[in-house]
Amino acid sequence: MTQTIAPRVRMLVLLFLAVAGALLTGAAPASAHAALTGSDPAQGVVVDKAPTQVSLTFSETVSLNDESLRVLDPKGTRVDTGKPSEVSGTTYAVQLHSGLPDGTYTVTYQVVSADSHPVAGAYTFSIGSPSETSVSVSDRTAGGGVVGWLYGFGRYLSYAGFIVLAGGAAFVLVCWQRGSGVRALQRLVVSGWVAMTAATLFLLLLRGSYTGSGKIGDIFDLALLGDVLQTKTGAALVSRLLLLAAAALFIAVLFGAYDKREGDEKRDLTFGLAIGGTVVAAGLAASWAMAEHASTGLQPGIAMPVDVLHLLAVATWLGGLTALLVALFRAPADRPVDTAAARRFSRLAFGSVLVVVATGTYQSWRQLGSWSAFTDTRYGQLLLVKIGLVALLVGIASISRRWTARLADTTVEEAAAASAPEKEHVTAPAATSDAAGQTSGGTGPDANGSGSSASAPADTERAAQLARQRAAVDATRQKRLRNSDTGRSGLRRSVLAEAGVAVVVLAVTTVLTSTEPGRTEQEAAAANRSSSASSANSDPADSASGALTLDMSFDTGGTDGKGVVSVDLDPARTGPNEMHVYVTRPNGRAFDVPEVKVAFTLEAKKIGPLPVAPDHITTGHWSANGVQIPVAGEWEVAVTVRTSDIDQVTVSKNAQIG
Repeated sequence: MTQTIAPRVRMLVLLFLAVAGALLTGAAPASAHAALTGSDPAQGVVVDKAPTQVSLTFSETVSLNDESLRVLDPKGTRVDTGKPSEVSGTTYAVQLHSGLPDGTYTVTYQVVSADSHPVAGAYTFSIGSPSETSVSVSDRTAGGGVVGWLYGFGRYLSYAGFIVLAGGAAFVLVCWQRGSGVRALQRLVVSGWVAMTAATLFLLLLRGSYTGSGKIGDIFDLALLGDVLQTKTGAALVSRLLLLAAAALFIAVLFGAYDKREGDEKRDLTFGLAIGGTVVAAGLAASWAMAEHASTGLQPGIAMPVDVLHLLAVATWLGGLTALLVALFRAPADRPVDTAAARRFSRLAFGSVLVVVATGTYQSWRQLGSWSAFTDTRYGQLLLVKIGLVALLVGIASISRRWTARLADTTVEEAAAASAPEKEHVTAPAATSDAAGQTSGGTGPDANGSGSSASAPADTERAAQLARQRAAVDATRQKRLRNSDTGRSGLRRSVLAEAGVAVVVLAVTTVLTSTEPGRTEQEAAAANRSSSASSANSDPADSASGALTLDMSFDTGGTDGKGVVSVDLDPARTGPNEMHVYVTRPNGRAFDVPEVKVAFTLEAKKIGPLPVAPDHITTGHWSANGVQIPVAGEWEVAVTVRTSDIDQVTVSKNAQIG
């Protein structure tokens, strides 16, 4: 049995690396969670008059720098001026030079979403009439290339380190306190700490290049590192390092003073370590929750603690599983993992699975928002794969629980009894040899004292031979001990299978956290469809007349409060205009909200707000005729959307009318 341990462990490590490499390599290079949901001027539109600014609306708040928004003329020369700024909520704008000539202009953007992931893209609009442009409008990528792959691997390593560290320590404290003196378990938990610490430092160095240029040479740029430390993600990584320092002290006590305590002292120290370890583990889990998915979007106040619970439950289950696997294969014969420890872990793992399922269900609803997102979005497809793997893992775990019920304890005395015949067999030849030497009397080298120096090498060789025989006996005894209990052998096999599936689950989870959520993807797709439809349905006459379409995302905060509102104004001139308002859900379907109101304000001339109450035509469609625009100018168009008796929100955009 001992000869097969190393190959199995090597196979598990190879599976770990192969799955990680395959999934991380297959991940989309631009792992962005903020999506562009609107722009002014819109993508592909032809405007009569040069705009004074370009504004972009995202699905969530983003971080900007001086180079985040750029506008390029047909020759590739920048025509934006000043720094990008926040207009309102999730809308950001950059000012343009005055008097821009006719032609096609390219807008490029590279920002960092609120959940720490970079997003980039580009689109075009035209002034007067379209023209040729030397600027490529192919999709820009952020977070890709070698740096993106390294960053993804660092994230995987940090997750794996946390699971092994927290789960291994929990297994020792809760399930098998005698395991604190097992060297293999000590190495396992320390390895988790080392992996997580190294990965955190690695991510700090990579962060600036990952969200910026993507160049290998920028990894060691101290200026970029200084910028990273001022961001939310940088603060989370630094706090993780501080908590890892506290975790090092916890490990030192767990595998040092704790193992030497007995009785009441050990019980008191167990309680203190459990409290301290839980606080440190929760803090480490919170370093992800405070900077990634849970910190933004829908219900962050609930999502963040739920995310912490989810991570702790996963670590307790999978990390404890890894510790049990090591204990079953590598624990010494005089300290085997006993039935009580295996059964305690079985109960602990069952409770952890319930928490994982409950918190995972909430996270899935929060990130998807609709059943169609399971099959229509990459996030949903990956989530289906993860759900299938977790179901398989639970199935194997149920087999492990049955083996645990059949597990029989093997005591040290039984081990000694099992090895007794081998000891007699080994020592008998040595005794016979010694007796033969004494019987030879005068012929032996010791009879006259002249052969004492010659017998020394023979004695040394005999001692070495006996040591090898005893080692072989010990190995045979341990093998017999491990194979004597079919329950223990079956449990080892099922736990090894669980660990293999857990490696794949962790890899899928890492890719999942770097994939655009289904809600965001569908919302962006709906906005793009609306913009494309407006462009496709317009003709040259419409462009000449200055027909205007504004798309605005809204979120009233209710249970069903997210969507996109589009305002069509024709001919967008002074005097009477025809206005249509369309409200759609994030998936593009018509949204029949109770009330929609529109107001026009010209701040430069202190006109307005001029309220308009459009008539409800059909599901998701309102209309008003004769909307009067008294003078030309930069008007603010504000739309109030009410989705229930108490949930409503007002969103707005500026547009040149007249």
